[in-house]
Amino acid sequence: MGRFVESADRSQLTLLPDCLEDWVSEDNAVHVIDAFVEALDLHGLGFERVIAKETGRPSYHPAVILKLYIYGYLNRVQSSRRREREACPNIEVMWLIGRLAPDHKTVADFRKDNGAAVRKVCAKFVALCRQMGLLQTPSVAIDGSKFKAVNNRDRNFTHAKRVRRMAQIEESVGRHLRQLYSADRQEPSEAISIKTTRIKEKIARLKQEMRRLEVLNAQMCNTPDQQISLTDPEARSMATSGRGSGVVGYNVQVAVDTEHHLIVTHEVITVGNDRGQLARMSKQAKEVLEVDQTRAVADRGYFDGEEILACEQAGVAVTLSKPMTSNNAKAEGRFGKQDFAYLPDEDVYRCPSGQLLPYHYPNIEHGMTLRRYWSTAACQGCAIKSQCTPSKERRMTRWGHEHVIEEVQRRLDSNPDAMRTLRETVEHPFGTIKARGRDTLPDEAPTECSRRDGFARPGL
Repeated sequence: MGRFVESADRSQLTLLPDCLEDWVSEDNAVHVIDAFVEALDLHGLGFERVIAKETGRPSYHPAVILKLYIYGYLNRVQSSRRREREACPNIEVMWLIGRLAPDHKTVADFRKDNGAAVRKVCAKFVALCRQMGLLQTPSVAIDGSKFKAVNNRDRNFTHAKRVRRMAQIEESVGRHLRQLYSADRQEPSEAISIKTTRIKEKIARLKQEMRRLEVLNAQMCNTPDQQISLTDPEARSMATSGRGSGVVGYNVQVAVDTEHHLIVTHEVITVGNDRGQLARMSKQAKEVLEVDQTRAVADRGYFDGEEILACEQAGVAVTLSKPMTSNNAKAEGRFGKQDFAYLPDEDVYRCPSGQLLPYHYPNIEHGMTLRRYWSTAACQGCAIKSQCTPSKERRMTRWGHEHVIEEVQRRLDSNPDAMRTLRETVEHPFGTIKARGRDTLPDEAPTECSRRDGFARPGL
């Protein structure tokens, strides 16, 4: 007959060896964490309480809590309470922090008090990766993702939300007043008296809520974006990809190395879109990689002429697709701008019928110099004018730095797999962070993001 593996007797007495090294293998990741933290100049990085005070209760050295944090990030131990529990039964953690057992408040306060220093640790880790030759390819993928803050949507107020809430309250007050008028016309009784008292209490609470909204409105008027969050003041309401949906949180920007998928740099912003972030993230990645020229790929949400121009001037060759904006000509089956060829030597546009549209004059819109091209004579005698424009002539507009946009399109045409590389590179860290965030305890929000540490978690 076959046999099963026999389990140990639960009543059998056993003793752990005196040396924890016997229980932690040489290839265990805790050795890397320990060596990395021990090599850091924590005082130079700005950590508090690196030098112990001569009086008072002894405190934990910042290296101890930092090791515990890094271990938690690598092993899906997100919350402070779970880190506290891991310190006792987990032999790896016992080895890493020398059998110390800091409580959850000590662990949580460490991140709150040392956010800027933890961010510098992330930079040290990236520098270590560069020294090890893991960031040799000067190419990054840039993207952003929304992360939910601990601020509930009901505790975030915008002007539109306040107006809707005030309208709801006024409607409720009117309904309760009609109920009072109806009760007054009925014969007095104990039931009517109880009902009337209850309605008056509801009206009083609604009026109190209206006064609270007026106070919040005054506070909102003092903010640049006319928005306020009560639990997490820095969190902002942002639209997401789902129609009619949104999240109160942060927009996390990352630049990821396309070869080893390491996060090169990251930033947490409170703007709900990516449109103005391309140049800043590209320059930061170029600085971290310590190269003169680099390549960056991003999605169409980053498309902005001024941002692309700033990247080109900084030595960053960007590749991204142009957003598909509404085009009445294309919808009606007429020629689009892509059907017109620009001839730089002559500074004219050649239309689909072969006619030339010369340059006439420039004008400035939204701080951008735009050049206008058209030819009334060519359009009047054109046989395919009905397929081009219903106006007197077809006019073309060209930005003063349009050649930069055209170069970006040429890069995309020559590398059609660029968008696939983007998805395979930069989406993975976001997916990992959000998947691990779902394992948090109820006292910490899923995929919680705090600006105190500059969202340092992925860098570790």
